[in-house]
Amino acid sequence: MASALTGLKVVDLTSNLSGPYCAMILADQGADVIKVEPPGGGDVMRQTPPFVGGESAPFMLWNRNKRSMVLDLKQPEHLEACRKLALGADVLIENWRPGVAERLGLGYAALAARNPRLVYASISGFGQTGPYSRRGGFDLISQAMSGLAAINGEEEGGPLRLPIAISDVAGGMFCSIGVLSALAAREKTGRGQQVDVSLTESAISFCVYEAAYYFATGQVPPRLGQQHRGSSPYQIFKTQDGWLALGASSQQLWVKACKVLGCEPLLADPRFLAKADRVKNNKALVAIIQDILEQDTTDAWFLKLDAAGIPAGPVMNHHEVFTNPHVLARDMVVEVDHPSAGKTRTLGIPVKLSATPGAIRRPAPRLGEHTQEILAELAAQGSKAAE
Repeated sequence: MASALTGLKVVDLTSNLSGPYCAMILADQGADVIKVEPPGGGDVMRQTPPFVGGESAPFMLWNRNKRSMVLDLKQPEHLEACRKLALGADVLIENWRPGVAERLGLGYAALAARNPRLVYASISGFGQTGPYSRRGGFDLISQAMSGLAAINGEEEGGPLRLPIAISDVAGGMFCSIGVLSALAAREKTGRGQQVDVSLTESAISFCVYEAAYYFATGQVPPRLGQQHRGSSPYQIFKTQDGWLALGASSQQLWVKACKVLGCEPLLADPRFLAKADRVKNNKALVAIIQDILEQDTTDAWFLKLDAAGIPAGPVMNHHEVFTNPHVLARDMVVEVDHPSAGKTRTLGIPVKLSATPGAIRRPAPRLGEHTQEILAELAAQGSKAAE
């Protein structure tokens, strides 16, 4: 069965995480993604540990389903080959610092003049315009300058970087949405366009509660630790033997939770009558619930809360996540056979399409593995155009 993007040709000129992640999303749904890498070490992520059979595990995870070719863009003939790739592509993705693509003759205006159907996606730290546009971009800096780090951490502590590359992944996700939107527009207009995504704006876009709070009150959103800005109880609690997430903020769920936890008198406590009251008095409520939950195990509480239809879940480490029967049933762990690393596991595809499902068709490519194959395709493409 063909996947949704089968037949779509994508040129991936990106490195690190944000751009490759965007290209991976398109590849997972069937697009033919050609990853162009520099000679020598290729994408810098190829040098990132841990390694399996000499191959970078992080690189392999978000570069699956792609073909790799090596081009030295400092050489005129290689630059011309890259240009030919772009002129025959539906999508080009780049995450160079703004201005670099133009200097190489691979900017949007130059390529669109010859391939008006091209969807040209640019990911950068701060966007293609604005006072900061020429600055480099890193996930850490975007977290710091988007407000994310300022709100992460304990109330009395300092700002913290989220321990995941959230702005990189968000940038890749938003860019894939932009590409698909531009492709949909192309169906109507016959023309492509440039997609401009920045890591910092992607991170800012995740601060929805904080933006609403600031716009409504004019006050800087305080760091709250685990507390939710608009819900209570809604956080992680310690149990007798571990940790449990409990989300019982709506009135209906609050009533049910009080019955399961055996604290029905709280339903008449003026501090906790309505949702807004519980948010205002969250610390007092959390202290009461914490004392109760520490009296039994995580599994015992989870079974009771789940049976009552109350959102709850044990805090699981990644071994528990990747061996969980539900995660496995949803195909979120997939085995691939890599020519150097052997049989390895990768994350599954989170977007499930009923009629045109995506698939993990091939492992991440070895550096330059498909160079000759793709050059032959370019030659055939040129011969056909000359006929």
